[in-house]
Amino acid sequence: MAAVLRLSPSICVYPDDNCENLTIEVILPGVEKKDISFKISNSGFYVRANREGVEYADSYAFCCPVEPEKAVANYSNGLLKVTVPYKITLEKLVNVKIH
Repeated sequence: MAAVLRLSPSICVYPDDNCENLTIEVILPGVEKKDISFKISNSGFYVRANREGVEYADSYAFCCPVEPEKAVANYSNGLLKVTVPYKITLEKLVNVKIH
């Protein structure tokens, strides 16, 4: 039986311009859509994906609660993109001057 290489996928998480939605981008090269499992809660998410000889898996916590039942996901060309609204929008952000 061949060994499976286990990796943490490359992930980028960022708010939209209005700080109303959180976007999660997961890079899964060579993975078929049917081989991806993505689970989300109001405080974090878990992703697992497989391709021949490689398993991507990890879990992540959010800094602010989201509404998981409103999450929308799309997968194309090795990029899983999930958008989910914040439970409470980030309204009172303060701009910090960088010296």
